[in-house]
Amino acid sequence: MREELGDRSNVRRRYVAIGDSFTEGVGDPSKVLPNGVRGWADRVAEKLAKDQPGWEYANLAVRSKRLRHIIDEQLEPAIAMEPTLITLYAGGNDILDFGTDMEALLSDYELLVARLSETGATLVLFTGFDVKVSAVLEPFKKRNTLYNQRVRDIAARYDAVLVDYWCFDAYKDKRMWAPDRLHMSKAGHKYLAAQVLDHLNVPHKISPKEWGPPTRMSVREWERRQRRWVNDWVVPLFGRKLRGVTLGDTLSPRWPEPVKVPRKGGLKKLMEEALK
Repeated sequence: MREELGDRSNVRRRYVAIGDSFTEGVGDPSKVLPNGVRGWADRVAEKLAKDQPGWEYANLAVRSKRLRHIIDEQLEPAIAMEPTLITLYAGGNDILDFGTDMEALLSDYELLVARLSETGATLVLFTGFDVKVSAVLEPFKKRNTLYNQRVRDIAARYDAVLVDYWCFDAYKDKRMWAPDRLHMSKAGHKYLAAQVLDHLNVPHKISPKEWGPPTRMSVREWERRQRRWVNDWVVPLFGRKLRGVTLGDTLSPRWPEPVKVPRKGGLKKLMEEALK
């Protein structure tokens, strides 16, 4: 890591998050925040501001974006904001696309990291989690393994902070996942926010969700939930792929320009004040 964030006492502090649904906050619903979600990145921004007042925050991530979209639509705006902290997760949607050339994808990913590294900002990268949702997605496991190893190598090469999401055993609990089983739940987003803050040595009081053992399901209940998941999430997902549309086609970034994060009340307070 280039520099402890806490050592930045006399400079502007600006955090820019780029990526897809992982960073947008899908799975962590909010009635007041943009795009109807909150997510780990918002929580990180709020804790940064609480620790050191004056932090600004922009989040350019939009659900369903592929790596090429992030490069075309988010890279230059992010660099223009002159960030002091950047978080990047990209490529997960590409991994799930049929026919993806992994070598080409990872080459483009490294070019993106190289450009962001040139800004001098502290850069945070993420591996992807091996989500055990269904045998349907097992053929993509090799791609995910390759992606993770290359991200680790690239993080080391460019002196980036690596949040090795793949290694977090907490996500083996199904309650850390949203109903679609591909995005984190509120508890999952909170846990990841704590991990990012820990990696950045930023103090916080986010604590893991304390659950009892999961309730055992009957075979009938398991089958009912599987049918609901397939009907509500899997069929629409593949339908969108066949039509060439995504959930992010009509959405804009949640925080397209840097906003000063209130030390008390966080981004929710910011939205409430804007609506007055």
